Amino acid sequence: MQTQDTSPKSKYGYRMKFTTSAKIVFHIFCLLPLAVLIFRYFNNDLTANPVEFITHSTGTWALVILLASLAITPLRKIKKLNWLISLRRMIGLYSFFYVCLHFLTYILFDLNFEFSRVAKDIVKRPFITIGFAAFALLTPLALTSNKYSIRKLTGKRWNQLHKLVYPAAILGVVHFYWLVKSDVRQPIIYAMILAVLFGIRIFNKFWSKP
Repeated sequence: MQTQDTSPKSKYGYRMKFTTSAKIVFHIFCLLPLAVLIFRYFNNDLTANPVEFITHSTGTWALVILLASLAITPLRKIKKLNWLISLRRMIGLYSFFYVCLHFLTYILFDLNFEFSRVAKDIVKRPFITIGFAAFALLTPLALTSNKYSIRKLTGKRWNQLHKLVYPAAILGVVHFYWLVKSDVRQPIIYAMILAVLFGIRIFNKFWSKP
């Protein structure tokens, strides 16, 4: 009669396989929007204004994935979802990847790589000011999302630095709200999600039982 192997080594191996599988799923999920954009490009299906469509798509997915990364900490409070913490940095980097695509689309198609116009736009157009500020806050987070930086900065300073993700997320929502101008339903939904995530974190910090 066979018995199930419940040794620590077996459990560790199972967790590693599960985490690896989860990472593959999240890689596919995070790359799918880009694959759809490429597919639509080659099928001439980027709407009547392809530049606006690409800009909005990359910006929207950057925000969606950023909110997903912020949801990991509240979710890991649930006992069986602790494994999500191993995906947080990966998901955060995918958010920055789409932020970079969003910014590159603006630089390439709106400005034709005329970098001298970037500073003028940042000063004259408030939604670009806010968006660039969010990009500036996320950049050091992406650059330090590695084990070497964690060791170099030490865990405490690294955690303090990565709290910049919260103001960056707020700026991202405001940027989206000011960008769409008329139909603000989508950015309002994201603002509500962000408010809920902040509320959960505040509750866990000040009122939840130790």
